[in-house]
Amino acid sequence: MHAQHQDTRTRVVRLPATRLLAAVGTVALGAGLAACGPAQSDLTAGPTAQTSSTPADGTPATTEASPSSTSPAPLPTRTAAPAVATVPAKPAATASATTTRMTRTAPTSSSPAPVVVLQVGDNGPRVRSMQARLKQLGWFSGDVTDQYGPRTSAAVKGFQAKRGFDVTGSADERTYERILSMSRKPSADELANVDPTPTETAEPAETATSTPTTTKATATPTSTARPSATPAPTRTASAPKPKPSGIAYDVDSRCLTGRVMCISKTDRSLTWVVDGVAQYRFDVRFGSDELPTREGTFSVYKKKVDVISNLYHTPMPYSMFFSGGQAVHYSSNFARLGYSGASHGCVNVRDKAGVVRLYEDSRVGDKVVIHW
Repeated sequence: MHAQHQDTRTRVVRLPATRLLAAVGTVALGAGLAACGPAQSDLTAGPTAQTSSTPADGTPATTEASPSSTSPAPLPTRTAAPAVATVPAKPAATASATTTRMTRTAPTSSSPAPVVVLQVGDNGPRVRSMQARLKQLGWFSGDVTDQYGPRTSAAVKGFQAKRGFDVTGSADERTYERILSMSRKPSADELANVDPTPTETAEPAETATSTPTTTKATATPTSTARPSATPAPTRTASAPKPKPSGIAYDVDSRCLTGRVMCISKTDRSLTWVVDGVAQYRFDVRFGSDELPTREGTFSVYKKKVDVISNLYHTPMPYSMFFSGGQAVHYSSNFARLGYSGASHGCVNVRDKAGVVRLYEDSRVGDKVVIHW
């Protein structure tokens, strides 16, 4: 009987251990199911099932089942965890996308540097030729040389500024090509600094003086009647306008017949020519690249002394219209500012006496030739 009581005690001790293991297993299983996110009713069902399977002979079974009542405690921690998931990840992605776009657009602005043909420090015949061409266009003064120095640089800067180019003083491709297109090939005299103009003007003067001297010398013996007769032919010859042969100008074949205003864009001059003989010449100014003076053969279709431009409201005195609203006329602006400005397409004259003379000499229907 004593032994039987001992067996029963041993059994009572063993049973709680087995039940304890079963309860721990149930708790672990409940925790594993909670991690996958089941409903709360499934978790409460686990411990109740385990309590109902406990046999009636053990009060300890009730004590052993009590730990399972603590199993719903992890639920608040599990539900809080999903709320923090993957929210801050997206702004990082957008930031990186923005930076990549910015880096792609950044390197697009690179323009090749202009190719320089001639610049300060260069020397040789090519420099001399360019100086002669700039001299034709009125930008270079003095003798031409083989050296590209400050004078050449200043001439190139003026030429570039007038045309709206980058003012560098170096002849890049664009500048050099424009100089070539606006000028003619320099003559041997121009390259050697020989000016033919003084020689030509001097020759007619000498002939004019020498002729009367010889006539007077021969006429001396025949005394009284001839002195009065000799001046008469001379005065009769000077009464009509003489045809000067000593005026050098930029000749165009279209200017050799009739009465012509021969206007050269190369040396920026207007020459009044009658039957191929130059009568007089003066400086002129043309329109800008945006409002260029038209080139070609025209004729004077209207003359008016007092004109105000309808478009620009500027005075155009002594206007000789040849193409649309373009005319040869006096410009006080040209007289004041020179070549630092430009016309709106007309041919400006700064010599007022010269343009008045031309206005009187020209007629409606006279030819106007504008050429390079």
